Amino acid sequence: MGESGRLTGRCLCGAVSFTAVPSKMEMDVCHCGMCRRWSGGAFMAVGCGNSLEIADEADLGVYRSSEWGERAFCKKCGSSLFWRGVHDGSVAVSMQAFAEPERFNFVEEIFVDDKPANYAFANETRRLTGAEVVAAYAAKQEANNG
Repeated sequence: MGESGRLTGRCLCGAVSFTAVPSKMEMDVCHCGMCRRWSGGAFMAVGCGNSLEIADEADLGVYRSSEWGERAFCKKCGSSLFWRGVHDGSVAVSMQAFAEPERFNFVEEIFVDDKPANYAFANETRRLTGAEVVAAYAAKQEANNG
């Protein structure tokens, strides 16, 4: 990691490349149905605040998936790249899109009540239900707007 803490990443085909500064060297997993369908499994993400910089957005697709967020992907290869909050612009970048995904520690799972019963992670993590996540996000938005 450079002096700025900025890390590099890209999609599978390389058409969309980016840099971002992780808020922490931690990875979270989302088990919600939207993330599982979008990523093809549990979405492993790294919070990067508003630090994401895309080199060239020509091949970046964006899909508004809820009142809270939108999902970005490569229009050429289909790689899932990041989730972005529509109210604050903060991003959760796919851990696997970073050049060195092994650098991140696995610390939290969210929407654990949506997780199918046919898989489980062995790691000891903080686990939050969907209701807990939505309440925390709503409280954060209220605090930012208040």
